Amino acid sequence: MSASNKANQKEEKKGPYIISQEEYKSKIQPSWNLKTPLIMKGAAWMVEHPSDSKYSIGLRIEELAVAYPDKLALLYEDEKYTHKEFNQWINRYANYFIDFGLRRGDIAVIFVENRSEYMFIILALGKLGVISSLINTNLRENPLIHSMTHTPGKVYIIGEELIQAFEDVKSRLALIDEQKNSIFFLPDKGELNTPEGYINLKEFIKDSDTNNPPTTSEILMRDPFIYIFTSGTTGLPKAAILKNSSILTAMTWWGDMVVGMKADDIIYITTPLFHSHGIKVAFAAALYRGSAMAIARKFSASKFWDEARKFNATCFNYVGEICRYLYNQPLKPDDADNPIVKIVGNGLRPDIWLEFKKRFNIQEIREFYGATEDFVPNFANIHNLDKTCGVCLTPCAIVKYDIEADEPVRNERGRMKKVKTGEIGLLLGQITDPDNFYMYKDEKATEKKVFRDVFRKGDMYINTGDLLRNIGYGHVQFVDRLGDTFRWKGENVSTEEVEFVINTFEQIDMCSVYGVLIPHTEGRAGMASVHKSIADEFDFEGFLNILQKYLPHYAIPKFIRIIDKFSFTATHKIQKVNLKKEGYNINELNDPIFVLLPGSSEYILLTEEIYQGISEGKYPF
Repeated sequence: MSASNKANQKEEKKGPYIISQEEYKSKIQPSWNLKTPLIMKGAAWMVEHPSDSKYSIGLRIEELAVAYPDKLALLYEDEKYTHKEFNQWINRYANYFIDFGLRRGDIAVIFVENRSEYMFIILALGKLGVISSLINTNLRENPLIHSMTHTPGKVYIIGEELIQAFEDVKSRLALIDEQKNSIFFLPDKGELNTPEGYINLKEFIKDSDTNNPPTTSEILMRDPFIYIFTSGTTGLPKAAILKNSSILTAMTWWGDMVVGMKADDIIYITTPLFHSHGIKVAFAAALYRGSAMAIARKFSASKFWDEARKFNATCFNYVGEICRYLYNQPLKPDDADNPIVKIVGNGLRPDIWLEFKKRFNIQEIREFYGATEDFVPNFANIHNLDKTCGVCLTPCAIVKYDIEADEPVRNERGRMKKVKTGEIGLLLGQITDPDNFYMYKDEKATEKKVFRDVFRKGDMYINTGDLLRNIGYGHVQFVDRLGDTFRWKGENVSTEEVEFVINTFEQIDMCSVYGVLIPHTEGRAGMASVHKSIADEFDFEGFLNILQKYLPHYAIPKFIRIIDKFSFTATHKIQKVNLKKEGYNINELNDPIFVLLPGSSEYILLTEEIYQGISEGKYPF
């Protein structure tokens, strides 16, 4: 660790960072003078495009094809498409899907990795008013079945690279004959022939009409565009609804107000396109002035800067893990010699913020806090300050939270109380229009997110499930995630889902899953405390096989604690608070703990030497 980074960490330990009055006057106040006209411009745009207006993402794509026909719109590997070509490829798919019989309100299940066809297809479907259900490509077995049956499709579009994963669950999706006859195969590297019973999509769209379909002009702002799955705060993935208005409102917010995209900007997208990060942030920002998107198949820390230079990218979107991986790469003399000017994302930790910015010569870090779901308050670093998620322009509150009781603090009248500057609390977003309130396809899942009578009788607030610190002048820092979901490798991990799989293992009769901090990493790694049902030696090999079969790789616990007994609450729930605090600290625990080290295929006993190595960051989790 460099001397300056140690100094930064030492400074953090003195106390929480609070914005001073001097900073406000010298940085924030002048910035507002520049940002206020942009806010007014964005507000005016939304007034001009109400929810019942005939405007959509598809129409925006067609406008850009006219305005910038020869300007780059999309880059992927060695492929390049101008706005005119981009729109024509989208139209090929759209006109074919019309002939196939897809209509407004239908659902198409998309199970494809990042590539140019991904954007062609979901935008083509959007021109028809068909909702794309974007399935997490890491899912397998039960979680995959859940997602695909939660939003059953009229058609299924499966990438060549994911055929086996789909085949493993296909018979358990309860498909009717019409669905079985509407499964498309999307070739990739050409290593597989079209499987029996599939329709080769690339073959059928080759000669399709490239003109704009007649349906685009009929799609409304309020029409659903995609379903994106989120773990929320508990349970299996839920389908969050993103309407055309969701993306286009985000377009004005990210493209103009936050990132300030220009027509000649190129944003490098290395996050999965099934995440809102790729669609609602990066793609939306590019839409504003016809900026280009450069899509990576998957993030690679070792290839990142070479790819950024190849694409001449001026911007990239990030999650904290991406920045940490780049930061942990060996120093190179040309680290600062890259075309990147600004970055937009969430999770860049204060301890590496300044050094990351300096090392890679980045001028603007547009950190934000937000969620896939609409109605959740969004904060953004519009003033380009260091170490903050920025400000929120919609009504919200940070309220006192009782960690032990796992609930917000209410006074004798049942009302909540806002935290003071420097304090940490639970972020709530006010629901100002209850009649038009929605979040998930499942109404019950939506209602679980609501607090009522928070500050006055009859008010409604969204529970974000996240703890934030109020650092003054409307600015915040993200602190932690509450409840039964934690974040690891840029993914939300549902403890309920992991516990369900662990409890199916015959040697276990009870378990508790939670996230634990590992030094020099972002988010929290999974840890499971398990109580064995039999005294026999634990079959770790069989146990890991079960986990690998039924869980995505990021959800597999890194630590296993064999526990004698659990403590329970009055309502018979396992008390996780102490388990989380104890973590995997073998210096304070007598229970045996086992660890799945990076690159290892087996759990091994956590020794003092390994524990010390983890603490020092010697293992690249």
